[in-house]
Amino acid sequence: MSPQDSKETNLLAPALTEHRDRLLALARRNLNPVLARRISPEDVVQETLVAACRKEDFMLNCPEIPVYCKLRKLLFQTITDLERKHLQSQKRDAYREREVGGDEGASTPGISWDMFADTVTGPLTQIARQDRYELLRKTMESLPENDRIILDLRHFDGMSNTECAEALHLTPKNASIRYVRALERLKKQLIEFTEFRP
Repeated sequence: MSPQDSKETNLLAPALTEHRDRLLALARRNLNPVLARRISPEDVVQETLVAACRKEDFMLNCPEIPVYCKLRKLLFQTITDLERKHLQSQKRDAYREREVGGDEGASTPGISWDMFADTVTGPLTQIARQDRYELLRKTMESLPENDRIILDLRHFDGMSNTECAEALHLTPKNASIRYVRALERLKKQLIEFTEFRP
């Protein structure tokens, strides 16, 4: 490791340590159950931290963007890269892999996911879900960045208001105000994008 690389790592180390548990929880919630047969949430976080150390400009520039938000973006990019590598590869099909041995109760997310999908997912259900996802995606993209971030943290990362305040360097009161305003804008946009009215 060069002296420059060592310096960058030292600058990032406190932030990486501070947010490691939060990133681990995020990885657990978003890791594809099929991919989880090969890659653990800890592996995802480790790859994310390696990527953060490599992307000096992204991590150290734009100080107005909270470090956690940058790490969160890298984590999702890491999951996407791992899915391309493991789930789209023709060398060995991860969808056909089965775990051998071990405690079945400790490794059932993939199995329960498959069983649940088989019992409740039909063509109409899939279409309706895709329509809702597309509407939500379109609506979220129409919001200001600050609104998207606070809604992402609260609803997709499962963070409390206090945790959001810490991650965004706000007081809990200001974080709460930003969240309520973002929800109001989201509701307004959803009504505009939808032919139905409350």
